[in-house]
Amino acid sequence: MSERMEGIVAPGRVAVVTGAANGIGLAIARTFAARGMRLALFDLDADALQNVASTVGVDAICVSGDVSDLSALTRLRDETLSRFGEVAVLVNNAGITQGAGPWDDPAKWRRQIEVNFGGVLAAQHLFVPYLIESSRTSAVINLGSKEGITTPPGNAAYSVAKAAVKVLTEQLAHELLKVTAGRVSAHLLVPGYTWTPMNMAFKPQSAPKPDEAWTAEQVVEYFLARLLDGDFYIICPDNAVTSQTDAKRIRWAADDMILNRPALSRWHPDWKEKFVAWLNDGR
Repeated sequence: MSERMEGIVAPGRVAVVTGAANGIGLAIARTFAARGMRLALFDLDADALQNVASTVGVDAICVSGDVSDLSALTRLRDETLSRFGEVAVLVNNAGITQGAGPWDDPAKWRRQIEVNFGGVLAAQHLFVPYLIESSRTSAVINLGSKEGITTPPGNAAYSVAKAAVKVLTEQLAHELLKVTAGRVSAHLLVPGYTWTPMNMAFKPQSAPKPDEAWTAEQVVEYFLARLLDGDFYIICPDNAVTSQTDAKRIRWAADDMILNRPALSRWHPDWKEKFVAWLNDGR
């Protein structure tokens, strides 16, 4: 366990969480509150956000708005610093998923990019200079997706946005190491299949959690243990996909370029059976 991270996720310190009204963001907020952290919560749903703040049992402020709105995120920063005077953790969790294919309307793409990537970039722009100037240890956690790593077909705009978040977070981690010598760090949280309102939106309202999915609380339990160890890549399994399977899928995707296979060969008619055989060969 990293002593540095223990000093960040610590009683009295401040966590800023976007998309905090439900799902993974809510689970992160509750977990940080259970460790005695004060909270700055941000979400589009103002009523749900106030309900969260009233139940976490710690000092918390709420700012409602859209992460694609720079002025709303500026209010989040300014109200956080005015109330608490510090930030220990910035969690860029807010996101949406709406289908948009490679030749769909650019307006559908724009919304995906502005929320899933632009919101992360804007929050970093507003908070990271403060974290660099502060004398205290701190961390930025960005929510990625396996769809931004192996980029499966069917949800191109979301995959592009989450691939951009991965690259942005890698770049952030590298630059922070140079300018703060590790005092400020960045981390990429990549959930597995998680039963959240975002995923439930595509199911019947009364649908039970599928056996394959993890709960948001399971994701956050796994995330916190890895964060406290100081890991950068925090790639979560679920009830259907192990960490070993994730690793092989990522390796296969990278080998598409190295071996000059067709794009997305894992799903290509000439290669998908070869992928399944390779995945199951036990090596």
